[in-house]
Amino acid sequence: MGEVRGFLSYQRADPEKQPVAQRIGHSREFTSRLSDEKLREQGARCMDCGVPFCSKGCPLGNNIPDWNHLASEKNEQLALEALLATNNFPEFTGRVCPAPCESACVLGINEDPVSIEAIEMSLADKGFELGWIRPQIPRTRSGFRVAIVGSGPAGLAAAQQLNRMGHTVVVFERSERAGGLLTFGIPDFKLDKDKVARRIKLLEQEEIVFRCGVNVGRDISLAELREQFDAVLLACGAEKARDLNIAGRDANGVMLAMQFLADANRRLSSPHTSTTENHPAAGKDVVVIGGGDTGSDCIGTARRQGARNIVQFEIMPQPANLTRFPRRNQRPASTPWPHWPLMLRTSSSHEEGCERVFALESVRFETDADGRLNALVTREVCVSKDELGHTRLEPIAGSEKTWPCQLALIAIGFSGVDSDGMISEGMLRLTERGTVQAAEENFMTNVEGVFAAGDVRRGQSLVVWAIAEGRKAANSIESYLRSKDQLRRPCAESSQADARG
Repeated sequence: MGEVRGFLSYQRADPEKQPVAQRIGHSREFTSRLSDEKLREQGARCMDCGVPFCSKGCPLGNNIPDWNHLASEKNEQLALEALLATNNFPEFTGRVCPAPCESACVLGINEDPVSIEAIEMSLADKGFELGWIRPQIPRTRSGFRVAIVGSGPAGLAAAQQLNRMGHTVVVFERSERAGGLLTFGIPDFKLDKDKVARRIKLLEQEEIVFRCGVNVGRDISLAELREQFDAVLLACGAEKARDLNIAGRDANGVMLAMQFLADANRRLSSPHTSTTENHPAAGKDVVVIGGGDTGSDCIGTARRQGARNIVQFEIMPQPANLTRFPRRNQRPASTPWPHWPLMLRTSSSHEEGCERVFALESVRFETDADGRLNALVTREVCVSKDELGHTRLEPIAGSEKTWPCQLALIAIGFSGVDSDGMISEGMLRLTERGTVQAAEENFMTNVEGVFAAGDVRRGQSLVVWAIAEGRKAANSIESYLRSKDQLRRPCAESSQADARG
């Protein structure tokens, strides 16, 4: 502990944000990193608990008290090394992770928790700025080749780990650029794409090969990958969006949220298509159906595109409206400390202006004579539990309401992996949730030498979970390859003896 009474001396400080009126005028990041002195003070707030629940709350098991202590002593380079020991990409998680570690912080029992995410982002940014983060090329190669399908956070983490173990890694990405949801799903104002490109370039310098624009299952089959590589890791996400099958769904102006976000990211990366006229939300009444993070990203994106009005609907009732960091005695009984609390969360996009309506069900889309969307009809629902404890949604008679709407974005979750491509080859078993079935202990699928990690295995989840799964899968692949090496080595030794004889 760098400063024994630091948690009593300093209040929590978060990175400064640009004012709303300023930041909605552009699509760049609007949060600044902590100053060097603030970084020291915030690290000093860590109590270096005997049982660090923050590390347990983090899917990566980050050794958070270690790098907080080093940051508090102004030893930022060693702090970064401690951070990188368990987290491949702190520049990503320091921006887009909801920080379950902070919900589990012991200081958060009766005070504001340590600013763990802000410290993480500041250390990562300083590391790139000062050249502390640089390529690590293995001295020797194992002779094994691994194919990774998907270049999102799980695939990138596994690729880096396996490459540093000495294996030759080739990453296949069906989009035109690497990064997966980091590039095409998360808006620029939350994660600048220059930071993603910077990391991809560093991985290429570490001799990882990226083959973009290659759709496994169409351009090359999974069977062919198995023939060409010693192991295959599926890290291609779970992008099959859950749709809303109601009247008028085919109207011009109804879009899936991820299509809207991906199109927006592509538009920003191409200066020839970034005019206001090409922004689908410009001047329109926008309805976002779904109350999660994807819906929130749609709100911020639509606001920057010049939407006239934005409303967000959520079918479930509004959760408890607590303070940003509820104390232990304020938390709902269902999610006590140190669990992630069930509560109403207000994102930076919500701060920028939108109406939020809960316990509301979409009934039908209405169109004009040309088939263009012009309204959405909803009705209120009553939430109850049946005798088995399952949630039931009952519509309330006479509660229908018509909302003006020229753009509707469906953000109600995901239902597994895309059924075309390599899934259609019929080799892989799927779970009831539509994800690829893989063993919990070693991430191997029902197909020998084929592994799965991240959203494709566990379903849509957090970036930090994807990185954690990628790292664990890499360890399992390493064990698998080493076992193959042991099997083939006696044969090689026998052949050498025969040659000498």
